Amino acid sequence: MGDTAFVIHVEPKNRAAADKALRDARARLDEAVGLTAAIHLKVVVAEIAPLARPTPATLLGAGKVDEIAALAKQHEPQVIIVNAHLTPVQQRNLEKSWNSKVLDRTAVILEIFGERAATKEGRLQVELAHLNYQRSRLVRSWTHLERQRGGFGFLGGPGESQIESDRRLIAERIVRIKAELEKVKRTRSLGRQARKKVPFPVVALVGYTNAGKSTLFNRLTESTVLAKDLLFATLDPTMRGVKLPQGTKIILSDTVGFIADLPTELVAAFRATLEEVLEAEIIVHVRDAAHEESAAQKADVQKVLEELGVPPDRPLLEVLNKIDLLEPEQRRGLLSHNGRREAIAVSALTGDGIPALLAGLEKAVTRDNITLSLKLDAADGSALAFVYRHAQVLERRMRAGKISLSLRIHPDDLGRFENRFPKKVSVGARSA
Repeated sequence: MGDTAFVIHVEPKNRAAADKALRDARARLDEAVGLTAAIHLKVVVAEIAPLARPTPATLLGAGKVDEIAALAKQHEPQVIIVNAHLTPVQQRNLEKSWNSKVLDRTAVILEIFGERAATKEGRLQVELAHLNYQRSRLVRSWTHLERQRGGFGFLGGPGESQIESDRRLIAERIVRIKAELEKVKRTRSLGRQARKKVPFPVVALVGYTNAGKSTLFNRLTESTVLAKDLLFATLDPTMRGVKLPQGTKIILSDTVGFIADLPTELVAAFRATLEEVLEAEIIVHVRDAAHEESAAQKADVQKVLEELGVPPDRPLLEVLNKIDLLEPEQRRGLLSHNGRREAIAVSALTGDGIPALLAGLEKAVTRDNITLSLKLDAADGSALAFVYRHAQVLERRMRAGKISLSLRIHPDDLGRFENRFPKKVSVGARSA
């Protein structure tokens, strides 16, 4: 679009050593540049700004503020992005000093989400996050209610310079959005209750943004969910049924990607969507094995899961994706260890390792299952159809007009079978 931007990553000198070991300042700057590219801005200047002590008025020291002001006068960027959290006062003072619009990390992520959210629910969640963010600020750009394009007003819009903050209107809008999202929450709850009537466990894909979750989702489900080499390509959750190699059926859920320093406004606003993660029986953590910051991204995802309230004992399967980008020797080494390590190496793009992943999913999903023995009349077609709908048939034998079945089911479904076939069910050992 020809719009230009500066990206300034603020690097505190007192950042914890352990954090620095996982992700250095250059990697943080590169990620900020990627976020900027996601909102269609061309980065003309990208710098690291060391910070010994935050300045209350501008966050950065006077020398660095003047240095960037000189660069801004020379290049005249449309926006200057500060990869840190800015208070309303700091943002206003920097805009005056640099004579340019200034966005912090939270605002950039909100802008991305505003453009990408496709469903009504997604847009409500983004708008709620945006309003909570803007409520504490002078809302000079609150024009999203009249705009037709995506986004939520940070990068321009009709008449925005004439619109003043109206906190009462914002508060009223927040109340209305929360009420609508509460309806969404109830609808999702009803959907989960309906799914529980069918014994299909939910498996949720989670991971750092751009780790390849949607590509893996498409590979496993034969779907066409948007999958691009782009931060936050997926915002709205998608669910599809998958049949595993031994016949076990699951519901696979693709979710929004996580990111370091995820704005608290977004964690709260997207809780309705991320409840699918909270309710999932198995969580699959998809990692970008080829990314140099893979370990840091793993730590960030674990932190967000904790913030969401995911119990630490929830079964989690780790998947090392994008092995097609590794050197052949590294790739062979990861694939050869599939049977002896917790993480499973795959390439969602080429299909390498997918059979091992499907087997691993089946093992995780059926870990608590029990076996049943059941004998039915061969002519009882409805009973046989019920069995195939609600259980995994391990063995089937027919003799003298009777069908003997060996089944595997989830313990929660035992009552269903005992009610449907009184005195005909014989419980065996827990399945392997």
